[in-house]
Amino acid sequence: MARLLIKSLLSSKFPLVVRCFSSLEPNVLRTGDILRQTRIYSSEDVLEYSKVSQDSNPLHFDPESARTAGFDDPIVHGMLVAALFPRIISSHFPGAVYVSQSLHFRLPVYIGDKILGEVQALNIREIKKKYLVKFSTKCVKNGEILVLDGEAMTILPTLAVDEEQSTIDRN
Repeated sequence: MARLLIKSLLSSKFPLVVRCFSSLEPNVLRTGDILRQTRIYSSEDVLEYSKVSQDSNPLHFDPESARTAGFDDPIVHGMLVAALFPRIISSHFPGAVYVSQSLHFRLPVYIGDKILGEVQALNIREIKKKYLVKFSTKCVKNGEILVLDGEAMTILPTLAVDEEQSTIDRN
């Protein structure tokens, strides 16, 4: 059933004009809203991700290999950094289904870098009592350096933001 819903949602075309759902409630997602979370990656995070993903590339562990490849130090797995996006979305919208993600890795992330993950609602479309939401996604290092960006598509069960999470940034 989930496959049919995803296929149905993906086969629909987005309108040329961005549809904005307005609400008097402050904790309802609207087009333009931004959700953020910060994370600092540790060597333990990299090791655990390596075990789960079975990606043991020496660029992530061996300083000499990393320097030979042109990096200052071993780098955090790009997909581990990109995992911030579904984490942000699902923490604000429990039950969210991640449909797709495009990624552009701009710069390396090193252990100890403070990374701010950000998703911004670009388009919201109601289909069959659920919401297909297109988000722009990006991660910045140390508050200003773009390291990763792209777009994500999700199916949200509701536009109400989980109240235990931080508030939404509105433009």
